[in-house]
Amino acid sequence: MHEWALAEAVIATVIEESRKEGLEEITKIKIKIGELQQIETEIFEFALNELTKAQGTSLLTKMKVEMDTERAIFRCRVCGNEWGFDDAGLSEDENEAIHFAPEVAHAYIRCPSCKSPDFEVLQGRGVSIESIKGRG
Repeated sequence: MHEWALAEAVIATVIEESRKEGLEEITKIKIKIGELQQIETEIFEFALNELTKAQGTSLLTKMKVEMDTERAIFRCRVCGNEWGFDDAGLSEDENEAIHFAPEVAHAYIRCPSCKSPDFEVLQGRGVSIESIKGRG
């Protein structure tokens, strides 16, 4: 599941960044999850918790995780229409394909207005660490 791979990347990044900042304990991280990633937040949070325990370091023992989902918004390059992921009208199989490889969204999503596959993702893609708080 890609939730585990993403959680591993988040934990590794948090550790690396906290060391650069000279933190001895991380108290809170805030993560932004793009809707297009279609992450199962319960699985992602479970993976973060399990990976945190597996690190065996006091750096992460008191870490709280806050997650916010950023709604996906698309803009058609042909007609300028903007729409959300819920308006894409995807089947369960198409949703599943995008879940594992968000880059394939262009193969399945069309502008609801003109049906063009030529669109840009304005927001709602990726996973990012918004902030890391801790004590030095």
